[in-house]
Amino acid sequence: MSAVFKSMEAGFEPMTEPRLDEVVAIERRAYAHPWTRGNFADSLRSGYQAQLLVGGETIIGYFVAMQGVDEVHLLNITVDPAHQGLGWGRVLLDALALWARQQHAQWLWLEVRTSNLRAQQVYQRYGYRRVGERRNYYPAEHGREDAIVMSYRL
Repeated sequence: MSAVFKSMEAGFEPMTEPRLDEVVAIERRAYAHPWTRGNFADSLRSGYQAQLLVGGETIIGYFVAMQGVDEVHLLNITVDPAHQGLGWGRVLLDALALWARQQHAQWLWLEVRTSNLRAQQVYQRYGYRRVGERRNYYPAEHGREDAIVMSYRL
């Protein structure tokens, strides 16, 4: 799958061990509490769907998702801060939804920090709906932060 968007051609490729250092560098730029290299390596070893959105050799973003019975759980979705605000998040969500449909999933699920209003807006515009909350789900600067649980019917 490839897309021409904002005058940059991009496509998807599987996330692989040799590219994890690049992924972790993006993760550290994007988040105060990033996933570790070990989190990504464990996801690859577990067989989770992990895709990179690349323009040339540059990683624009990525997602990691876990398949369940008739559902897919989005574990991580990130657009490099250098490429945010250009619509790449929607491209990643489109690719995730396409893959999930191919797996015969009926639902997509995710958690998002209560403080991450920008991501919540992206998900809501896409069609995700708030369905619950998880208390003390994420690590935070001073303790823990709640998560909003969202779902999307495929």
